[in-house]
Formats: sequence, C-alpha cells, structure tokens
Amino acid sequence: MAVAEHLHFGRAARQLRIAQPALSKTIQRIESRLGVDLFVRTSRSVALTAAGTTLLEHGRHALNAMDIAVHRTQQASEPDHLRLAMKPGGDAGLLPGLLAAYAEQQDAKRVEIMFCSGTDRARMLRDGHADVALLYAPFDDLAGFTTVTLHVEDRVALLPQTHPLAGRVSIRLKDLAGDVFPRWVGVPTDQSAGPEIEDVNELVPLVQIGRAVAVLPRSLVSPAPPATVCVPVEDAGTSSIALAHNAHDHRNTVAAFVTAASSAACLRTS
Repeated sequence: MAVAEHLHFGRAARQLRIAQPALSKTIQRIESRLGVDLFVRTSRSVALTAAGTTLLEHGRHALNAMDIAVHRTQQASEPDHLRLAMKPGGDAGLLPGLLAAYAEQQDAKRVEIMFCSGTDRARMLRDGHADVALLYAPFDDLAGFTTVTLHVEDRVALLPQTHPLAGRVSIRLKDLAGDVFPRWVGVPTDQSAGPEIEDVNELVPLVQIGRAVAVLPRSLVSPAPPATVCVPVEDAGTSSIALAHNAHDHRNTVAAFVTAASSAACLRTS
C-alpha cells in the first residue's frame, strides 16, 4: 500500500522506515506469491497494474478492519473506570475543568479519584494501582513517567502571622535560615530538626502556633489559612503540576484523559 500510494520506492521506504532494497525485495516476494505483477517499473516511474489496483483497494479494507479489531480488543481489555491519584487540594483548581473535558470524550470512563499524601501518588502509579496522577515537579520523582505540564506557579513561604517576616512583600530563602522546616514523609532532607508530616493539613496547625514554616507551591496554601500569611520567595523557583502516566501505558482511556487534561489546561490559561 505504501508503494502504491507514493508510486515511488524511495518515499515509501522512508515512510516505512526500512531500506529501499529491502522494500523492493518484499514487493518481489509478494508478486511471486500471488503470481502477478503489481507494478510497472521503469527507470523514471512506477505505475500500478490492474492487479495492483485491485490489491490496493482490498488492502485498504483489510488494514482498516485490522485497525478496528485492534481498537476494539484494547477497549475490551480496559476496565470501566480510570483511577486518578492526587494530593488533597493538589490540583490548583484544575480538577473540575479536567473532568468536564474528559466526560466529553467519546470513550470516557468513570473517574475514580484516589487521594494520597507524600510520595504515595508516584508509588501507586508505578505499582499499577493508579492509571494517572497529578504530580508536583520538582518535588515528585517523575522518572519512568510520561508527563504533561498543566500548571506552573511560584512558591511562597507559609508563615505564622507573628513571624518577623510576615509583613514583607517578598523574601529570599536565606531569610528563613534560622527557621524550623518540617520533614515530609518519604522525602530526603538535610533539615531534620522539624516535625515529620505527610501533608499540608498536618502542616498548617504547626505553622499557626509557630512550630514550623514551609516553602510551598502557592496553590496548596491559597488563600492563606487563618493565623498564617503567604510571602513570595523570590529565589525558590517555580513549581508545576504535571499529569503523569507510565511511559509504557498506551491505552486509549489514558490517552483520552491526557488529551482532555491538556485541552482543559489550555482553556484555563487562554
């Protein structure tokens, strides 16, 4: 079909990503097996014979049927739901639009939302207990995942209202050198003096009573909880929310969800 559509062995070989001599030998084997000539070849042109035209017509139907068979087989093997792992409140407001966009997909499934803390989201994705996950870069380990960035934001320091820096318009990381930072479960850190916590819900009460401070993506603490303030940290860099799935997972359901998420994120920023 490639040669018939291009009527050029070189272009057909490039499309198929094989060497031209190998393609010529393959065509010769097909002609030998069928006992007919499929092409009229000259030094300047390639043309279809009547037999070649017939095979092209029926070949298209055969390949279309095979594509449909593969698609329906893959659909039959997929569960009736899609599992999304995310941190509680860790969607920066993206989730409603994302789910709405996915629901409009022809083969949309029911979305089961799995709330996870710490590093559980990436682990569940790797273990196959989740199909897709909303992860934070650069905090989560994205190795082995295919990702699409949905949202980029700055980072802020979450401070008690009584903190000396609470009234500042912005600060730098060095300004917090004397403060106590929490230890996040599963995340290696050199700052080991602070309390161990799993999520922002555990962090907020500690900040409110002056036992800890933290530098976080803005969306996780916006608006600021009572008795706390959020101060932008100039040199903390940006944080991004990425939709991730296993790089080897090519299921239609996952691809449709990724497409919907990308569209929803673009609409939100346009």
